[in-house]
Amino acid sequence: MAFREFPEGFIWGVATSSYQIEGAWNEDGKGESIWDRFCHQPNRVASGDTGDVACDHYHRWVEDVALLKALNARAYRFSISWPRVMPEGKGKPNPKGLSFYQRLVDALLEAGIIPFVNLYHWDLPQVLQETGGWPNRDTVERFVEYADLMFETLGDRAPYWITFNEPWVISFLGYADGMMAPGICDYTQAYQTAHHLLLAHGKTVQAFRERGNRGSKIGIVLNVEYPAPETDSPADRDACQRFLEQYVSLFADPLFKGQYPQMLMDWIGPMAPKIAPDDMKVIHTPMDFMGMNYYTARWVRYSPAGHLKAFVSPRTMPMSGYTEMGWGIYPAGLTAMLLHYHENYGRDLPPMFLSENGCAARDVPDENGVVADWERIAYLRSHFLAASDAIRAGVDLRGYFVWSLLDNFEWAEGYRPRFGLVRVDYKTQRRIPKKSFEWYRQVIVDNGLWE
Repeated sequence: MAFREFPEGFIWGVATSSYQIEGAWNEDGKGESIWDRFCHQPNRVASGDTGDVACDHYHRWVEDVALLKALNARAYRFSISWPRVMPEGKGKPNPKGLSFYQRLVDALLEAGIIPFVNLYHWDLPQVLQETGGWPNRDTVERFVEYADLMFETLGDRAPYWITFNEPWVISFLGYADGMMAPGICDYTQAYQTAHHLLLAHGKTVQAFRERGNRGSKIGIVLNVEYPAPETDSPADRDACQRFLEQYVSLFADPLFKGQYPQMLMDWIGPMAPKIAPDDMKVIHTPMDFMGMNYYTARWVRYSPAGHLKAFVSPRTMPMSGYTEMGWGIYPAGLTAMLLHYHENYGRDLPPMFLSENGCAARDVPDENGVVADWERIAYLRSHFLAASDAIRAGVDLRGYFVWSLLDNFEWAEGYRPRFGLVRVDYKTQRRIPKKSFEWYRQVIVDNGLWE
C-alpha cells in the first residue's frame, strides 16, 4: 500500500451555493429569485420543500466559517445571490446584501481560507425572468453589470472568481426539461440560453481584465458525466457521441476552440442558437482556470424515445454500487473526463479544479448522535485516487472541492438527500460534523491519502 501525495500547494476545499444554504429569502432588501418563485409553486419540489430557511446560513455564517476552519479547508467555494445584492437585477444595489458578502469574505481571509467567489449558481432575479430570462440577450448585459458590481465590491479581497456554475443545468434542466427553475420546456430557448450564458461569461472575463485583476483569476465551472455506449452498435456509438457533444462539447468547444460542435448543430437544426457577429470571439476569450463537476457515469443507447437527441441514458454504470441519489459510482469516469479535456483542448485548456464531487449517503445518527457515513468516505476516497491518477497522467489539476460543507436544499429533490460533511438538523439548525468531516480533515493535513 502506497501513499498518494498531491502536488505541493494543492487546494483542498468545499463548496456550497447561495440558494441551497442561505435562507432569509425575503430579508434585508433581497429580491425574489426564480428559485423563490419556483419553490412556491405547487408540485415543483419534493414534499413541497423550499429554500426559504434552508441552513439559515445568512444568520449563522460565523458558525459555518468556524466549521471551515476546523476542517482545515484551504478554500471555500460559495455563490453570490444576485437578487440579494441587486434586487431588481439591475440598477441600485442593496447595501445590506453587499455587506453580508463583504463580512463573509473578510472572515474567510482572517481564518486563512481562500474565497472562490461564484457569481451565478442558478438564482436569477425573477424580474429578469419576467423580461425573458436567459433567452433574452439583454440578460447578458445585466449579468455583466452585476458582475462588475461584485468586482468593485470584493475585487481587492477575492483571488478567484467563477462566472457560472454548470451552464448545462441552467439551460437544459431550467429551459428544456422544466425540472428546475424557471421550469420552462422549450429546447429552442434552452440552446439560446446556452449561447447567452457563454456570451455573458466571455463579456464578464473581458470586464474583469479591463478592471485590472491585481493577480486574481477568473474561470467557469462545467458539469460532466462519463458516457459509454451500451453496445458496440453504430447506433449506440453515435448516440454516445451526441451525448458527449450535448453535455460537454456544446460548452467546451466554444470556450476553448471558438466554435460549436458542427455535428450537434446539424442535428438540432432550427433549434440552434442565434449568433451575432463577434459572439464566438468573445466567448473564446482566454480564462485563468476551469472547474469541472463530476458525480457519476452513464450507459448511452440509441432510442427514438430520446426525442430530439435520439438517445436515452439511464444511470446504470456502477463500479462499486450506487449513491442515495441512485447515481452509479464510477471513479474511473472522473479520470477519463479529466483526460478528455486535457487531450482534446490541449494548449487552450487552462489549469483545472475539481470544483464539485461528493455523494448523498444514508446519514443516520446513532444513539449518541454520531453520523458514521462510511459510504461517503469510500466514495470520496475512490475519487481522490482517481484524481491522483489523472494528475499522474499529466492533467494540470490544482485543487479539489467536496460537495458539500453542509446538508442543504437539494433543488427539486428538497431536503431528503444529504450531501454534507456536516449534518444539519433542519428543525434546530444544529450542525453535527460527520465521520467524513474528520476523515477529510486528515486528508487535507496530509495532502494525500493511502491507496
